[in-house]
Amino acid sequence: MLLSHRFLPPMSLLRAFESAARHQSFTAAAAELHLTQSAVSRQIRSLEELLHSTLFIRERQTVRLTLAGEAYAQEIRAALMRISNATLGFRANPKGGTLNLAILPTFGTRWLAPRLPGFLAAHPGITLNLTTRLSRFDFELEAVDAAIHFGLPDWPGAELEFLMSETVVPACSPALKQQHGFAAPADVLKAPLLHLVSRPDAWEHWLQAHGTPVTEVHGMLFDQFAVAAQAAISGLGVALLPRFLIEAELERGDLVEAVAQPHPIESAERYYLAWPASRSSYPPLQAFRQWICATAHAQ
Repeated sequence: MLLSHRFLPPMSLLRAFESAARHQSFTAAAAELHLTQSAVSRQIRSLEELLHSTLFIRERQTVRLTLAGEAYAQEIRAALMRISNATLGFRANPKGGTLNLAILPTFGTRWLAPRLPGFLAAHPGITLNLTTRLSRFDFELEAVDAAIHFGLPDWPGAELEFLMSETVVPACSPALKQQHGFAAPADVLKAPLLHLVSRPDAWEHWLQAHGTPVTEVHGMLFDQFAVAAQAAISGLGVALLPRFLIEAELERGDLVEAVAQPHPIESAERYYLAWPASRSSYPPLQAFRQWICATAHAQ
């Protein structure tokens, strides 16, 4: 998509507008930008003339955004933030480039982080910045080049590449297993079940796959694997967790499999690397994509 300079207002006007919109005050914006109040007012007027529309409703000594002005302010703020982050990233690493990656918290700490030294050693010029996201987002509104996605391959506006699948296991503390004497998959219903908000139907699917149809399964809710795993370690119940994310706890004996699974259940969802099509040719992303796909497929 070609950049049309006809629709690019001067940066000074956009900065004045963003500041005034955030503060809902021309005076506060002037103080922030080290300008006079009249200078900010003139810049806002110039922007309104360029847009052929009013951005602020002026009432006596106060101003407030119009509905259209509020929507425009959100777009401009996001665009200025992307410019600021891009500049910061370039200054931090002008030779190799910067990759901003959104990760899932537990996947990032348990699987990705221990392997990242290999990537950074192979690509010493690339600076990798990590931020956590628990769900899909709009790449156009976030200063993110790529993201780790768990789910179905249906992220609107993004390209996806498969990384890996996972096998889930019912995990609990050794004391809880001894207390309830689990022998068959249906026996886990004797104990409290721990649920992940991001996978509300996981227990139903697991039980049905093991010949135990149920309509409703109640229990505690958690928004992250790490917290659910710790709750299971503490004996609060049985959690259905990806084996590869709790290998350390299983090896130490902090967690045990509540029941043996003759047929391990693979999650219907998968892990993917997602990125906007506009960043496909970005060299740091190309390098990371090649590395993480090779690493994940090797596992």
